[in-house]
Formats: sequence, C-alpha cells, structure tokens
Amino acid sequence: MFDYRQLATLAAILEEGSFDRAAQKLFITQSAVSQRLRQLEDKLGQTLVVRSTPLTATSAGQRLLKHYKQVSLLENELDEDLQNQDEGGYTTLTVGLNADSIGTWFLDAVRDFVFENNILLDLKVDDQEQTHHLLRTGEVLGCISSSASAVQGCRCIPLGQMVYRPLASPDFITRYAPEGLSTENASNIPVAVFNRKDPLQHRYLEQKFDVTKFPHHLIPTCDGFVSALIKGFAYGLIPDQQGQEHIKSGALASIDPTYQIAIPLYWHVWNLQTDLMKGLTRSLTSEARRVLIPISA
Repeated sequence: MFDYRQLATLAAILEEGSFDRAAQKLFITQSAVSQRLRQLEDKLGQTLVVRSTPLTATSAGQRLLKHYKQVSLLENELDEDLQNQDEGGYTTLTVGLNADSIGTWFLDAVRDFVFENNILLDLKVDDQEQTHHLLRTGEVLGCISSSASAVQGCRCIPLGQMVYRPLASPDFITRYAPEGLSTENASNIPVAVFNRKDPLQHRYLEQKFDVTKFPHHLIPTCDGFVSALIKGFAYGLIPDQQGQEHIKSGALASIDPTYQIAIPLYWHVWNLQTDLMKGLTRSLTSEARRVLIPISA
C-alpha cells in the first residue's frame, strides 16, 4: 500500500524540477521533501528520481507518477460526486499539445467543458511529434499528437488534419524570391522556425529542395511567429486556421503555391472511464470535426 503523501511529494519534485520548489508547492520544508522521497525509494528498493538539473524521473518514477495522477483524477471525481459540488473544488487536468492547436482551435473546444466542470488546465506545450513522450511518462492525462500509435493503456482517437502552407509578406517574396523558391535560392532565404524541435520547415526544404542548412529565426510563440512573417522577417509554414485571414487581407501570400502539407492530429487519452475524461474527449472531437479536415481526406 502506498503512502500518497509520498507519491504527492514525488509528483511535486518531478513537476517542479527541484526539491526547493517542491517544498514551496507542498508548504513543507526541503528536508521533509527529501525524507519522503527517501522513504518511498527505500520501500521500493530503487531510485525514483535522477538527481540532475532539472530533476527527472527514472522509469519506475514515471510509472508511479502516472499511477498517482490517475488515482488523483478518480478521487477528485468521487469527491465531487459525493459532495454534489456545483462550484469551487477545482480539478486540474494536465494536457500535452502543440502550440498551433492552442493558438487556433483547442481553447474554443474546451471552453464550455472547463466552465461547467470547474477545471483548471495545466497545458504542456511541445511539438506535435513530441507530446507522445509526455503521455508515456505520465506527465499528462492526454495529449494531442501526430502519431497514430496508441501508448499502452491509452486510447487513440483521430481528430483531423491541419494544413500548413509556406507563407510570407508580398514584400519579402519580391525581395527574396520573385520567381519563387528553388534549389538555387532556398538555402539563402531566412526562414521562421518555431523552436529547435519543430521539424516542418526542415522537412519541407530537405524533401523538396534537398536543402539541410538555411538561415532561420527561432520564434517560439504562435502570434509572434505570424507577426514575424507579416513584418517581413522570414517565410514559414503556418496552418490555414491562422494563415487564411492574412492571405485574404493581402498581408501574406504563398512563397511556394504548389506546396502544402497536412499534419494529422490524434487525441491520446488514458483508459479512465471517468465523466471528466469522457467530457473532455467529447469536447475535443466535436470541435475537431467542425474546424479540422477529416484524416480520411
């Protein structure tokens, strides 16, 4: 039988990345945090936390973190049912997803669900090809990913596709590529890249032009990314949900009208048949049907 104070301490250590911040979160001393973790590790006979900077979980620590989050969610739902809570008593749901989903359709999808169920969102943002890892390690209850492979113990539900096009301001296109992108000029034209994990621009240039090195800006915000294109800093791949209004206004145009890429998105969620997880899944799939292109297309 686990001591859930110790599991809560393990979760705080891994979420905060340090003993000091975990202590502040739990309103206990740092020595108490260390003692609880040591007791849990002694009981299990193995290390749960890698003492690095930041602190990270071992494989056993990851499994315990996942277990603790699942039990916490079930307990929160049971507590609300027993108390018949209509307000107060917030429940925190951790979700992993890509920045473009946050910047376009995700918040609209969950708005009513969050208000009706007193939900606090803990959103962990990563590239759509990386969010799978967050689910596998137990850091999130569900994730939006481009992978169709279900994690063990989880369901995989198709959401739809986001279509990306390489856009730039008309002035930028006139200056750098009046005849369009080509093998000759693609390696010398500035590109906007969301972050170092973002593979879209690299994949596009390598597959179409055999270009692997190119000048690029790193712009890790959705609004800032689009703003940089409009202001003529670079060109970049952005989804139609963000780009179409700027194309219509004339602020952006395709620097390569022959190219577009559809990125599929899937909702991966733990096999917890709770009302909250069912409600979250319904909200996401309903909005996805409305705003995304079906994957079968």
